[in-house]
Amino acid sequence: MKRWLWYIIIPSTLFLAFIGVWLVISGGESSLNQMTLFKESFLIHLPQDEKLAKRELQKARRALARLKPSRPYIVIDTHANLIFLRTENSVLFKATCSTGSGGELIDSATGRRWVFNTPRGVFKVTSKLVDPWWRKPDWAFIEENESIPKDPAQRLDPEMLGEYALGFGDDYYIHGTIYERLLGVNVTHGCVRVGSDDLKKLYDMVSIGTLIYIF
Repeated sequence: MKRWLWYIIIPSTLFLAFIGVWLVISGGESSLNQMTLFKESFLIHLPQDEKLAKRELQKARRALARLKPSRPYIVIDTHANLIFLRTENSVLFKATCSTGSGGELIDSATGRRWVFNTPRGVFKVTSKLVDPWWRKPDWAFIEENESIPKDPAQRLDPEMLGEYALGFGDDYYIHGTIYERLLGVNVTHGCVRVGSDDLKKLYDMVSIGTLIYIF
């Protein structure tokens, strides 16, 4: 992808994400009213009176400024398989990653279905783990044509997630991988894989609560 496209795609994505955050924080019908007021005052129906127009424009700018992250945030491009830590004006960290394959798995015995996408949207880092253990879900056994164990201890894998993990969303993680040769390819079951050295750098640079924008 040409470099200049980043200056269109990332700001546009972040702007939409900021609007999404605003709606979530505001909640319910009142958020729709606020969204309408923001659009009308900023884009559509500025008053003809110059002083009133400037006042409404300043109000809209303040509202937009409140939506901007106040500290560095993570951006994950699932199409290019790149992960960034950035501020509004600079990129603090960039690395190749791997994201969801989009593949589908159906359990022939029960009809259960899984689609392995990395979720898109706005999230927060909810946990920071050192030497995480993976509790293998049912699909991990079905995929390998193995029986699902009854003993919970047989689900635990101490190596698959690498040395560090950053939790987000509904049990998703940015974590390490034993398959670093596949970085840059959409091969995961939904989590975001990062190489060992890059993961350590990112882990040390973020804290719980750091925003994550995924597109």
